[in-house]
Amino acid sequence: MHSPDAVAAAPSPLSLRFRGFLPVVVDVETGGFDWNRHALLEIAAAPIDLDADGRLVVGEIVSTHVVPAPGTEIDPKSLEITGIDIDHPFRDAKPERAALDIVFAPVRAALKKHGCQRAILVGHNAHFDLNFLNAAVARSGHKRNPFHPFSVFDTVSLAGVAYGQTVLARAVQAAGLEWNGAEAHSAVYDTERTAQLFCKIVNAWPPARPAA
Repeated sequence: MHSPDAVAAAPSPLSLRFRGFLPVVVDVETGGFDWNRHALLEIAAAPIDLDADGRLVVGEIVSTHVVPAPGTEIDPKSLEITGIDIDHPFRDAKPERAALDIVFAPVRAALKKHGCQRAILVGHNAHFDLNFLNAAVARSGHKRNPFHPFSVFDTVSLAGVAYGQTVLARAVQAAGLEWNGAEAHSAVYDTERTAQLFCKIVNAWPPARPAA
């Protein structure tokens, strides 16, 4: 029974902006293109937050390297692209289950902060990242995945509409943001740039007014 003096907390503007979904930018680096076969090697995530003026900003980025799960494969060509050294002594990689815990904990905290019901993955070619994330969740038997299982916000489409560019580097530059090609294909860097791009595009669109 509720107290007669109890007052319901006002919904978070971020919760209202996306129908109860919390945008979380995710980038993965992998051992290939087949999420059912190739290893997850690195993952980074950045929950979206609001500044004092109610504009979207990039929240704190969390990241971890990942130990290739048993039974997964690594295409050597993928390592040439990412520059990942699986055997580097300071890589500090975590098993998949532990890596997911590292990423999911701050996402759940952000969901609680903003009163959102579920995280929605934001990415550049977002279903690639979501498919690898879902595959890791399935392999590890993780039961507390905060992400929607199939819905995404894809900055390929958003940037195509906003700037006529679909390649991440070109879209970031078209948005007036800096791009450093030497840092690309790092999960942290790509997450940060994708998050900045997402915020820049969404902040240009005023929130829709609810129907009268």
